[in-house]
Amino acid sequence: MKFKTFKIVFAAAALPFCAMADVKPAQIFMDHMVIQRETQAPVWGTADASEPVTVTGSWGESAQTVTRADGTWRVQLQTPAAGGPHTITIKGSNSVELRDVLSGEVWVCSGQSNMDFSLKMLSKVVRNEAYKSVNDYLKHETDTADDHLLRQFTVSRQSTRTNLKGEWILTKPEQVSAFTATGYFFGRELRRELKVPVGLIKASVGGTVIEPWIPEEGFQSTPEMTAFMNAPHKVPRHQSPTYLFNTMVRSVIPYAIKGVIWYQGESNQKKRPALYGTHFETLITYWRRLWGQGNFPFYYAQLANYKGISDEPVEYDNWALICEQQRRALVLENTGMAVLNDIGDPKDGHPKNKIDVGKRLAAWALKKDYGVNLPVWSGPLYQSHEIQDGKVTIRFDHVGSGLMTGSKHLMEATKATNDPLQRFQICGKDRKWQWADARISGKDTVEVSHADIAEPTIVRYAWSINPEGANLYNREGFPASLFTTEADLPAAKPEEPSEKKPSDKKKKKKK
Repeated sequence: MKFKTFKIVFAAAALPFCAMADVKPAQIFMDHMVIQRETQAPVWGTADASEPVTVTGSWGESAQTVTRADGTWRVQLQTPAAGGPHTITIKGSNSVELRDVLSGEVWVCSGQSNMDFSLKMLSKVVRNEAYKSVNDYLKHETDTADDHLLRQFTVSRQSTRTNLKGEWILTKPEQVSAFTATGYFFGRELRRELKVPVGLIKASVGGTVIEPWIPEEGFQSTPEMTAFMNAPHKVPRHQSPTYLFNTMVRSVIPYAIKGVIWYQGESNQKKRPALYGTHFETLITYWRRLWGQGNFPFYYAQLANYKGISDEPVEYDNWALICEQQRRALVLENTGMAVLNDIGDPKDGHPKNKIDVGKRLAAWALKKDYGVNLPVWSGPLYQSHEIQDGKVTIRFDHVGSGLMTGSKHLMEATKATNDPLQRFQICGKDRKWQWADARISGKDTVEVSHADIAEPTIVRYAWSINPEGANLYNREGFPASLFTTEADLPAAKPEEPSEKKPSDKKKKKKK
C-alpha cells in the first residue's frame, strides 16, 4: 500500500516538470563569457510561454521580462565598467548561474581562411623556409600565451539562425591554439593598450566567397542584388547566398559588441570580382542595420601580396581589383583598412605574419574608438590627383609625418631607404602602360611622369597580385595602399575561353 502511494505522489510531483521547459540562455551566455562594458546588453534565451524571467548581474543590475508565446525571451541588462569576474543569474522556473563573467570590449572576427586560420593551423606548416622565423614565433606564442582577460567564443558551423552553438575559450596554452590568429594579435594589442578584458567572437569559414555572408535583407536592397540571390547557384551549401550569415552571424545578433574585424576576398578574385565592392558595402550596411547597434566600427584587411611578380605593368588583375574595391569601401562611415601588400608570402595565400595584420587593424580601433594618441593609424591612401604639363601629382592622406621610401622584412619594423619609388605605372589615352618615373615631391605628394607620355591620363600604384618592390610608406612605417586614379573601376580580367576536347567515350562512338 505504501508503495502504491509513493508511486502516485511521485507521478503527481513529476507532472509539472515534464510539462515545463527550463529557462535556458542562448549558448553564448555561458561561463567565461565577455560582455560588452557599460552598455544595455541584450540577453536572450528560451523558456515556457508566459514564464517570468529575471536576469541579475552580481554588480547589482537586473532586468525582468515574460517569455513570449513562441517560448523566447530577451532583456536588456546594464553592464558594469571593465573588470570582473562577475556572475550572471538567470531565474525562471529554474535558475542558471554564469560564472567568471568579464566586462570589457567585444569584437566579432569574421571572413574566410585568413581569419579562420587558428594559431595552431598557421604554425603547423612551413611552405616557405624564408618565413620559418615567423613560424617559430607563432609556435612560441601558442606554447606560452597566458592571459585570462583575453577570450574567444567560437561560433560552431553547426549553428542555425535560431540555435547558436559554440564555446568560450581562454588564452592559455591548452586552449589558445584554437584562437583566430588574426583576431588574437588584434586582441593582444587592445589588451596591451587598454588594460581591459577583450572578448573575440570568431565566425569564419575558409575558402568562402563574400555572398554567403550577406543577409537576405541586403540582397533585397536592389533589383540586381535580388536577381543574383534568386538565380540558380551550383555551389556547395557554404557557398550559397545568405547561408553563412543565417547560420553563423544571425544567431549571434544582437549580442552587444564594439565592432567587427573582417579578412576575406581571396576567393572572389575568380568569382564575380567586379561585383565585390557592391557586395562588400551591402554586407557592412546590413550587418549594422540588423545588429541594431548603430554604425559600429568595421575594420578589414586588404588582401596581402601573393604569387608571381609581374615584370611589366598590367591592364587586368582581379586580385588588385578586389583590393581597389576594398579601398573604395572606406567611403562608408566608421570603416578602416589595414594595408598588407608588404607582409604576404608569394608561396602561400595564408601569410604567416598575422602579427602585423593584428597590429594594423588594432591601430584603427585604438585611435578611432579608444582615443589612443597615435600619430597615424593607416598607410598613405590616395586622395586626389592633378595633371599638368605632362606630370601627374598624386596627393595622399594618412601620411603622418610625411612620405618616404621604405623596406620591411618579416616582422621587423619598416626601415627608411633612399631607393627610388617603384611600382607606379602610367598611360595615355591609348592605355599602353609604362613603368613611371615617380618621386616624392612633398610631405603628402608624389609626382609621376614618363618621358614618352606627353599627355598622361591614368596612374596606378602596386597594381598586381604581387607588387614586389612597392616601397611607398609614411614615416611611421605603414605601407601605401594600391590605387588607380580612374574614377570608374577598371574591368575584371576577361575569362579565357575553355577548349573543350571530346571525351574518350565520345571519340569511340564516332568511330
